[in-house]
This record gives sequence, structure tokens and C-alpha cells, in this order.
Amino acid sequence: MLKVQYDVIIIGAGASGLMTAIEAGKRGRKVLVIDHANKAGKKILMSGGGRCNFTNMTIDAENYLSRNPHFCKSALSRFTQWDFIAWVQRYNIPYHERDHGQLFCDRSAKDILSMLLSECQQYGVSIQLDTAITKVTAQTPGFILETSRACYVCQSLVIASGGLSIPKMGATPFGYQVAAQFSLPIVPTHAGLVPLTWQDRDKQRFAPLSGIAVPAVVRFGNHVFRENMLFTHRGLSGPVILQISSYWRPGEPIQINLLPDLDLPYWLQRQREKMPNSQVVTVLAKQLPKKLLKILLAEEVVCMPLKSLQAAHIQKLAEQLQNWCLKPNATEGYRTAEVTVGGVDCDALSSKTMECKTVPGLYFVGEVVDVSGWLGGYNFQWAWSSGWCAGQYV
Repeated sequence: MLKVQYDVIIIGAGASGLMTAIEAGKRGRKVLVIDHANKAGKKILMSGGGRCNFTNMTIDAENYLSRNPHFCKSALSRFTQWDFIAWVQRYNIPYHERDHGQLFCDRSAKDILSMLLSECQQYGVSIQLDTAITKVTAQTPGFILETSRACYVCQSLVIASGGLSIPKMGATPFGYQVAAQFSLPIVPTHAGLVPLTWQDRDKQRFAPLSGIAVPAVVRFGNHVFRENMLFTHRGLSGPVILQISSYWRPGEPIQINLLPDLDLPYWLQRQREKMPNSQVVTVLAKQLPKKLLKILLAEEVVCMPLKSLQAAHIQKLAEQLQNWCLKPNATEGYRTAEVTVGGVDCDALSSKTMECKTVPGLYFVGEVVDVSGWLGGYNFQWAWSSGWCAGQYV
């Protein structure tokens, strides 16, 4: 079979793959991007409700999970959120800032993808879709790729194939399989930024709350997040739950504060002075939905007049509403996860180049690496930064 030669082949036409391709193309490298999907940048298009939360105003290593928490610092400092924002501004893409520094397109995620594809075209990058890779072989130097379309030879091979999240968008374990083929260590993966599900005993109890959203502070171990929490028929979701899910471990409880801004014992005492004959549920309904209160709190306390509340009752209410200890059953898994936590062990890679320390010419970028960001544009910034770094060296 005739072997088609390229300087660089990138597997994966997502955020990190396209970024690597652009930067390699700028250096005059002959670049081919291969993807099994029928369209480039599918996850870019669906992200942020179709508006693409493309980065965040505040990027720090603390916003990332990794077995090696220092690994991401080099890439994030060398291609920053300001560098990517400058690209967006150069293409006159209108965008806006939401809570917590999150940046979204005003119009559509298509603007970001069009920008990336335009850059690829400008620097002569070839993109080949609908292509399955059947075999990867190392040679000296470089690699041979056998695919459903042709056989290719390259000096540098970049794995930008993503993780396991959202398989309906084409996610596969391909990147981990390549890593394993070359004896690279892999940090065990699990779904991140994903809803949590009820234990069987809680499903029927909390089912009537589906659709209710409340602000909350949720804690797991030393990790604490504050945002909205959403009750669903399957369990809990909303930004605060997605954030904590990346850290949560099966079998462990989470702590939920439904009234994070209230000194509940003091407030109840004041309410008791003002309206002693009012029921507890009536007064607390000023703070939380009555339906939630009736399900979460003991029935005898809910209907009790404030004047009958004893110190023990108040303490119990505070415990139930401000330190609700809940043990989820599981996560919804990769089906709805926004990111894969874990991946190719950072210790096997150069933080400067993203190249494997033991396999010259082999690079890993983006989600396939053991670097996972918080909700809010952090994972896209890791894709841009890690792809930029690899693009300087491939």
C-alpha cells in the first residue's frame, strides 16, 4: 500500500487537535488532522448550550484536577486566556462574560469553530474526516498509521482524541489504547462534571422536587463550591453538583448547605418574636420552596408553630437545612459527563512540549491527558494551551 507522508499527523479534530494543527502549520509543517467523526469540532458546537464557554477570565492551576497538580502550570502560563481572547477579538467574534468569569459567544459556538478552521486553512492544514484508524506502528524515526482510507507516515504523532465523556458525540478510548500500546501509565478515569443520582430509597421521596433549583454550598472533603443546585427525577444536578462530582467518590456522602447566607438559629428566633403563631413551614418558605421543606424536614417540626420551637428543634432544623448529609448512589456516568477525569499520566509527558518522555515524536494533548478543569471554560483553555504547546515542537 502506498504510504502518504506528512510531517505531523494529529488524531482528533476537536479543540486541542485543531489548536495543535494551527500552531504546527504556522511553523511550515505539513499537517494532517484525522477524525472518525463526520464533522470537526462537534463538542465545540454543543458546548455552553451552543454558545461555547471558550475560556474564563481567571485561569489558575487550582481550577484543575490532576495527580500531578503542577503539570498544567507551564502550558497555561505560556498560552493564556488572554492570548485566546485576542484571537477571538481579532476575528470580531462578539462575546460576553457571565458569572464567575465565564466567557461565551454572543451568537453561536460556530463562530469559534469557524475561526479555528479558518486558521487551519490559512496555514495549509489538511483535515480528513470519516476515517477510522486501524493500526499505529512506531518506526525509526516516526510512525506508520493504517486507516480505512490510506496508509500514512509521519515524523510526529499527536493524540488529541479526547476522553470518554458523551459517547453519543463519538467519544472512544482510542487515546488510552495508544498510550497502553506504548506502555505509558494511565491514571484511572471516571466521569466528571456530571449529575449525581439518588439511592433507591431516596428516589420516590425526592421525585416530587424534580425541576426545583436553589442556590447551595456543596462540600466533599476539602472541596467546596457555591452555585445553583437542581433537583431532577434521577438525582441532583446544576453547576454546584457538576463541580463537586469531579471530586466525589462512590460510597461517600456530600454535605449540602441550602441556606448559605443565613444564620438560621438567630433568624428563627427573630421570626418567633415577630410571629409566634406562624408555622415553621410558612416562615421558612420565605427562604426555600415549601415543597422542598415538607419533604426534607420532619413532619412534626414542619407544622409546629414557632412559639413551640425548642433549642433542640432549631438545632435540628439547622442541621437538616445547612448540613444536609447525602450519600449519592452514583453519577450519571460518561453519557452526560462534560469531562473525563484521569487519563494519560502527566509524569510520562513533558510539561513544556506534551511529548512522551519514552517515545520520541509521540504527543498527547487535551482531555486524553490527566488534566481536568472545573466547569466554566477551564477545559477549553486546557485544550488551547496544551495544543499550543505541542504545536511549537511537533
